[in-house]
Order: sequence, then structure tokens, then C-alpha cells
Amino acid sequence: MKFHRGIGGIGISIGGIRQFLTSSLALPFIALAFGLACPVHAAEPAKVRVIAFEGGFNLPVWVAQRQGFFAGNGVDVALSFTPNSVFLINSLFESKADIALASFDNVVAYQEGQGEADSEKRSAPPDLFAFMGGDNGFLSLVAAPGLRTFADLRGKTASVDAMTTGFAFALRQMAADNGLSDSDLHYVKAGATGNRYRDLIAGKQDVTLLRTPFEILATDKGYETITTGTKAFGAYMGSVGVTRRAWAKDNRASLIGFTRGYQQAIRWLYMPENRAVAEQLLVENVEGLTPYMAKKTCDLLLAPQGGLIRDLGFDIPGIQTVLKLRSKYAQPAKVLTDPYKYIDTTYLSAAAGR
Repeated sequence: MKFHRGIGGIGISIGGIRQFLTSSLALPFIALAFGLACPVHAAEPAKVRVIAFEGGFNLPVWVAQRQGFFAGNGVDVALSFTPNSVFLINSLFESKADIALASFDNVVAYQEGQGEADSEKRSAPPDLFAFMGGDNGFLSLVAAPGLRTFADLRGKTASVDAMTTGFAFALRQMAADNGLSDSDLHYVKAGATGNRYRDLIAGKQDVTLLRTPFEILATDKGYETITTGTKAFGAYMGSVGVTRRAWAKDNRASLIGFTRGYQQAIRWLYMPENRAVAEQLLVENVEGLTPYMAKKTCDLLLAPQGGLIRDLGFDIPGIQTVLKLRSKYAQPAKVLTDPYKYIDTTYLSAAAGR
């Protein structure tokens, strides 16, 4: 830019002004003059790896991904499914996953040294805890066609995820309450719910506990629902959000962001105007689920009583049921009575702004 001395001091030529305005040097000054902010690059969302079991109870995750609730809270969530509970827990211990959506019993099992995951892969004592509630299990005891009562199950093969996990204990207690001893059933390990469903309809086992919507898929094929977890136990703590204390401490903002996004998805799901989209998400994400089955699944997931937990709080009586079953069946034997030993509500409170 060229300056010249004129009357009253230093002046700027018209040509100099034109040259200045067309240069990159002018941009900050123009922005200030017109009240414009210079562009600021937003921070990239933190990547959070979530591992879960197959099932319709993952609907809040799919909603939060679709609606941008996770992204709006600073996290980029990748969801994967586990073949069994041992793989899921080891994924947390080996830092291959950050958060798990799993049964509350899994937390208790590994904190108490009663789980099946390989302890040699851990360099420190387990530090798992549940940071939010999810549901009350959505458990249904489903058997092959023609097996309609517990008496019909005597001498049959029952599949479980792993012999030391809570759903195996739940099945054993259901059988015991209806006159069957452990020796009356032949128990085999078959992995996660999706695997047990596929084995059941393939004729590899006779009976298993399924979670929504796999019982709907099975009954559509003529399989029998003998009882449900609600009828058997009343209160039962099913899925919870699980992570390690070390990861939570180092990634507090990400954990709160995930929880807040999940909360927003739950609120969205319970709005009647969103029902059609929720059903479509189930059809898109659960193999074999028809629109009619998706409607039945939503009826269960979003039921006023017994559906997904709206405030993500913990069902303390349901936790006590889990502890009673584990005290009765788990090895090494322990009497477990403290529900609060395995939970931490501070992240849930922070997400809710409390």
C-alpha cells in the first residue's frame, strides 16, 4: 500500500486502498468492522467404543446416532456386538472397548472374582462399575414347539451364555421354583442372546432365556414362551452402562457426553410422534424383524411399566434380586448384600445437570 503526505498528515491513495482491500491482510479488519467472528474450528468429537449384546434394547443407541444426540454432546459412538459375556468383559479389560451395555450381574461377577474372563490378561484388580441403568431384563424363557410347561423340560437341554453369569442363575432359579433340580436339565454354553436364539431354532437346544425381540422372533416360528423374568422375580436389574473406573477418570467428559446423549434418546423414544421412526430403526437393525414384530417390540421396550428406564436410574430391589441369585449359585461362594458397591451415580447426575 502506498502512503503520501498531504494536508493534515499522512493520506492513503485510492489505489492503495483498493490493493489493501483485496489482500488477505484485510480479512481480520473487515471481520471486526462488520462484527463477524473469524472462523473457529470445532473440536472433533471424542471417539467412544461401545460393546453390547444383540437386541432391541440397543434402540436408544441407534436413535442417539441417527438424531445426532451423541455428536451434539461431543462423542462419536461406534457400536459393536459381542458373541458372549466373556468377550465383552475382556474387551473392557484389554481397552478394546470403552463402555459396555451389559447385565448388571456381569459387574458383580468380575468385581467379586466369580467371572469367567481370563484374569491373566489383567495387570490390575478389576475396576468395573455401573454408571447408569438401562432396563429390567426383558427376559423370556422360550422352549421348542410342544414344550409348554416346566414339567415338559425335564431331561431337556438348556442353553446359557456362561455358567457363571446371572441369566444362567435366573434360569436355574426359575426351574427350581417350578420343581426342577439342576440335574433335571442339561446346561450348555451357547453365548449371547442372538447365538442362543439361532441355536434354539436350529434344534441344538430345547430351551433358553431370550431377550426382546428374540422371543418375538421365536414365537413367530411356533416356539413356546413358558414364563418371563417379571413373573418369576418381579424386580430384576437387567442391562446397565458399564465401564472401568480408570477410563471414566481419564475420560469424564466423554462418559458424561455419552450418558447425556443416551438420556436424550430415551426422552425422544417416549414421544408418541417418534414411534414410527423407532419401529423402522428396529426393522433396519434387527435381522428378520418385520414391521409387525417391530411394533410388538416397541410395545415392550416403551411400556409405561417395565420398559426402558426413563431416568436411567438404578432399580435397587432389582439389584438385590441379582445379588441374592449370585449369593446362592456363584462360586466361590459369597454373601452379597450391598447394592451400592457396584454403582456410581455421579456421572448420571452430571449428565442430568444435577
